Amino acid sequence: MGNGTNVSGYSDTDYFAGIPTSNLKDNSLLTLRQIKEDMQARFPSTTNIHIDNPAVVIPFGTAPSETTEIIPVDFVRTENGYNVYDIPDSNGGWMKSSPLAHNAYVSEHNKRLGYELKPLIRFIKAWKFYNNVPVSSFYLEMRTAKYASTETSILYSIDIRKVFKHLHDVQLARMDTPAGIVGSVTACKSDANYADALSKLSTALSRANKAREAEEAGKISDAFYWWNLLFNDQFPSYYL
Repeated sequence: MGNGTNVSGYSDTDYFAGIPTSNLKDNSLLTLRQIKEDMQARFPSTTNIHIDNPAVVIPFGTAPSETTEIIPVDFVRTENGYNVYDIPDSNGGWMKSSPLAHNAYVSEHNKRLGYELKPLIRFIKAWKFYNNVPVSSFYLEMRTAKYASTETSILYSIDIRKVFKHLHDVQLARMDTPAGIVGSVTACKSDANYADALSKLSTALSRANKAREAEEAGKISDAFYWWNLLFNDQFPSYYL
């Protein structure tokens, strides 16, 4: 399900596991529990196998990139040439998802923008990972792609700030998936996560604003200082 927007060392690997309808439970949480038990039996030496809706998470190592997420799915239909599946939602039910439709939407605008969109998405996801922001990577990807759909070019020092401003303006609100095939996506899994994410987003926007102001004033070393704060000391040094 990769789309070329993963962050090295941080993004895990997601797999859709197609399961016949007859083997699924009406309550998707029961299906996830069954898969968790099966994975524990299959990988007895792997600890902390757990459920993180809509997936069963299998940490094969200590790094996030060594984690595999298994998402049980049921094929529903093909729409506009893309398969649509039922996947677990956060309430024990099922919701529609179409990864290839989402990937095609991102790839379309990435190509139109000179292949600069996917790196922009990786910048926004890197902020999430480096600062432990409890917001959905998929949500950030869709919001960034939707923002970029009306742009004619990408300049990272400008558009990173503009993406943060867009996220702040909409207050991480639920959004319809821009591919237009399936429903909406939420930013956070709980009110506590939402409050934490909004706080960190406000800080990010302030730092991105200061970085742009410094750059526009010709104070490039100061701009690097603020970008480095934004990315929690993971930004390249001005002096390298």
